[in-house]
Amino acid sequence: MSRPADGGSRRLTRWWRRRSLRTRLTVIAATAIAVSVFVAFQIASELLAWELRDTAEDQLRADSRVLAANAERAGLAQVQLPPYPGSGQLVRVILPDGSIRTPAGQPALPPVSEHAGRVAQGASADLMEAGDTDEDGYLVYTLRAGGGAVQVVRVADDSPINRFGLGMLLIGLLCVASGALVGRAVARTGLAPIDRLTAAAVRVARTRDLDADIPDEGGGEIRRLIQSINDMLAALRDSRRAQRLLAEDAAHELKTPLTSLRLNIELLIRLDRRGTLDSALPAESRTRLLNDLGAQVAELSTLAAELTDLARGDVSDESTELLDLADVVVAAVTQARSRVPDIEVALDVTSVWVSGRPAALQRAVLNLIDNAGKWSPADQPVRVRLRAQGASAVLEVDDAGPGIDAADVPRVFDRFYRADSARALPGSGLGLSIVQRVVDAHGGRATVARSPRGGALLRVDLPAAPIARLTAGEDTAVR
Repeated sequence: MSRPADGGSRRLTRWWRRRSLRTRLTVIAATAIAVSVFVAFQIASELLAWELRDTAEDQLRADSRVLAANAERAGLAQVQLPPYPGSGQLVRVILPDGSIRTPAGQPALPPVSEHAGRVAQGASADLMEAGDTDEDGYLVYTLRAGGGAVQVVRVADDSPINRFGLGMLLIGLLCVASGALVGRAVARTGLAPIDRLTAAAVRVARTRDLDADIPDEGGGEIRRLIQSINDMLAALRDSRRAQRLLAEDAAHELKTPLTSLRLNIELLIRLDRRGTLDSALPAESRTRLLNDLGAQVAELSTLAAELTDLARGDVSDESTELLDLADVVVAAVTQARSRVPDIEVALDVTSVWVSGRPAALQRAVLNLIDNAGKWSPADQPVRVRLRAQGASAVLEVDDAGPGIDAADVPRVFDRFYRADSARALPGSGLGLSIVQRVVDAHGGRATVARSPRGGALLRVDLPAAPIARLTAGEDTAVR
């Protein structure tokens, strides 16, 4: 039995959701006024009915007292009862023996009730009764008089309430119509800023012009909404600008190795077609050329991997976990040694627990070690230190190279930035930018300074996990 009702409710809900906000406000305003008018009508009708009843009862008591006074003087059997004029109140005299007298021509009244009979017998002084016949309602007031009783009856007249109800209905309809018009006008005026905001948003979506801010107008919620959308447009502009810069920088960085690779391959193809490959390129030159080709392919692969990693924009794909940063550092050092067997790394790490993404952190540490390995002389190791300092995990990687010029320090972590002294070294200029991004994603800070050995010292501060304060200093073994 509840399914049809549930289906109707769902259909009504779907219909309501498909309506525009302007229509909803109009319907709500009209409904609120209609409910208010209905409630006011109910209350006013009750008050009017009570007032009319009180007036009728007072009139019945007054007329009964007049008739009772006449009955006391002349007797119930002889009191004059004028003929019924055709309208107005009805009267009846109850004699001591229970018989009744009524004026000539008066319509028949309901039988005397048991309670009215007890008044005529002297059980009580008076009685007010209400009752209904098949056609009308009535009020009967019974008053003890002359050994019997007199009754005055008033037939209920609903015409004043009916006229009042009709008037209230007409006023209510007028108020509902006026409320709907006012509600629509208010909705149109109140939603005008939203209409202009929608038009501006459609224009931005159609023209792709993110530089056109939406004019700030209105107040309160509208102003906050416009400011939020303008902030979103600014973020989109920054994102598009960053994407454009990334594409331009990537194209620039890919151009050099691709050009060199293309020239070398074209040289090999021309010599092979002429059949002079062996004579024009001795074995030693051919080996050197092939090594160059392999190095260029490796450089392109590394650059493509770094661009892919950097283009993600964040490291949120990997889940965060509680980990010992010392394990991450040791794994990064092991990977660096496998990639560059000649690199020498001096480790001094302490167990420090952090909340982070292990793969991203290992990539950042590996980039720091690779960067230091490029600059560190062959007889000087890259030093990697990890310790707990207050509520932070501090990682330091330094080398004994020439260091970083003061003019280059502010741009060390910029994408594709390479100092003039690093142009001849392999690399894309993305390694430290990836370090910066990973550290920022973990709520840390990356800085650069001069190493006591004269080279560069790169420092990373990461928030230590609460467990770090319990374990700091317990595991201080040099790994």
